[in-house]
Amino acid sequence: MALMPPSRPYHHGDLRAALLTSAERTLREKGTAALSLRELARDIGVSHAAPGRHFKDKQALLDALALSGFERLNQTLDSADLPDAALEPRMTALARAYVTFTVDHPELLELMYSRKHDPEADTELAAAAEHSLGCFVQLVADAQRRGEIVQGDPEAVTLAAAACIHGLAVLATNGTLPPDAALAGLDQHVHLLLHGLKPR
Repeated sequence: MALMPPSRPYHHGDLRAALLTSAERTLREKGTAALSLRELARDIGVSHAAPGRHFKDKQALLDALALSGFERLNQTLDSADLPDAALEPRMTALARAYVTFTVDHPELLELMYSRKHDPEADTELAAAAEHSLGCFVQLVADAQRRGEIVQGDPEAVTLAAAACIHGLAVLATNGTLPPDAALAGLDQHVHLLLHGLKPR
């Protein structure tokens, strides 16, 4: 009986996903500079020309990786949201989801918020980023309707809150604050954000 030739590691249908998975691993371990379509092809066992069917160049790969990151972040935030909860526990749940995602994927988050994207990808990336912020905008708008938070433009109020939460996430990923400490103190961080620093 003749032996069947070994199958390729990835068939055409999942090559794109395989490339993105390998690219994210390289990004995490070696940084953006180490990413190469040819090296990724070698890593997953396909011809060096195969990635070209999905990504015209390295920038297209980076943009797709950033978009994938936003899609996963958005799924994380959507799953963590507590639409019927009061303001503080709802914001704490969303903030915990955001900071946890950041701590788990610091290199990916840096790429997601990079301004170096192909103009053709900007629209899709901007929409994905807007969805992430939109979770917090909706939280603020709902809280304003219930009288739980100061009135005003929901997006402006959200920007102030998001800057605090993102700042905590950055401190947890750049070595300033241990990630465990950031997550352990997150409830207090959100409480101070919502209630201010003036003595009561």
